[in-house]
Amino acid sequence: MNALNEAISKIGVVPVIKLNNPERDAAPLARALCAGGVPVAEVTFRAAGADKAIRLMREACPEMMVGAGTVTTTAHVDATIAAGGQFIVTPGFDPEIVAYCQEKNIPIYPGCTTPTDYHAALKFGLELIKFFPAEQSGGLAKIKAMAAPFPQFKVMPTGGISLKNLKEYLSAPVIAACGGSYMVTADLIDGQKWDEITELCKKSIEIVKEARNHG
Repeated sequence: MNALNEAISKIGVVPVIKLNNPERDAAPLARALCAGGVPVAEVTFRAAGADKAIRLMREACPEMMVGAGTVTTTAHVDATIAAGGQFIVTPGFDPEIVAYCQEKNIPIYPGCTTPTDYHAALKFGLELIKFFPAEQSGGLAKIKAMAAPFPQFKVMPTGGISLKNLKEYLSAPVIAACGGSYMVTADLIDGQKWDEITELCKKSIEIVKEARNHG
């Protein structure tokens, strides 16, 4: 795997973030995640100003890997690159966006849940794909089934992941990391509960270590 994919896999969890108030929350949130041992973030374009949030998070914590999620246009890709974002995540498989990201040399993790999606990802030479929405699309059982004909991929499931099922997912060798919003819920961010976010990150990292030592 390339260096960024390796680094994300090593951490094991990727917070999926919707920031309504980047000016107020981006920097303290970045510090809270890093303090919890999770120096990575997927900032979604579900809220306006995602590119601003990416820039502010990287300024606050230059050691962090910060990318964009819910990317649905090439304009989102341009905005992410301009803000210093380091990777792109899309909800589904859009060949135009994948080709554009490869042209721009920015890693992309497209949402794939069917054999057709996996075939398309194979054609583009991808090695790490997002599986979204994970729980609603068949969860770990489906991911394992898909790994039989497509052993080339490592998978990043997102959607329905929590502290309860994190260990089960991460114990499977096919899983590179899990995306989740449980440690960065609207309630935690809007309430500026940075200490709670740090604690949830620490718990997540404990589970990552446990799963990988005994998986």
